[in-house]
Amino acid sequence: MDRASLPLTALVALFVLALAANATAQDKQFYRYTDADGKVVYTDKPPPPGAKNVQPKRMDANVIGTNELPLAAQLASERYPVTLYTFDCGELCQGAEALLNRRGIPYTTVIVSDQQGAAKLVALTGGNLVPVLQVGEKLVSKGLNETRWQAMLDDAGYPRTPSPRRLPPGKGNESPPATVPNAPPAPAPAEGGYPK
Repeated sequence: MDRASLPLTALVALFVLALAANATAQDKQFYRYTDADGKVVYTDKPPPPGAKNVQPKRMDANVIGTNELPLAAQLASERYPVTLYTFDCGELCQGAEALLNRRGIPYTTVIVSDQQGAAKLVALTGGNLVPVLQVGEKLVSKGLNETRWQAMLDDAGYPRTPSPRRLPPGKGNESPPATVPNAPPAPAPAEGGYPK
């Protein structure tokens, strides 16, 4: 290693140390300045009085935010949150939930079989018919009407199809092995895991 690369290596090492310190001390104050010898210094200690070009730096958390929802669905859910008023009413309520789940719509469920949920439903609609879909503050649809519900969700900006779900490694869409009708059973594995 030659002398010219030594200051660069030291600077990189100092930067790596600063990042490592950031992992334990979030939002900590750092400084960049030029010392009396003309070298650029990065440190978490206040610079000496003779330092030039002092620049306070703040290192925020090094976090990558992830969200399963596509941007359009995130924006729509912020502007027009979806609430489903329901209870265990059979196929009708299951169909309402299935419609929202097929589109990948994030929604809040209000169970109207308890007293608080029933009071919210009566305050919103004046009745107790379920399922009820509320999109934002103003769009309300009583009863499951798939065409109307789809139109309300479209108007609010929700995407028509959900984003593809990401599965953890090794948890792919493995299909079971194909079976042949009237085929003899597969031989049992011998020692070492191989069939004879």
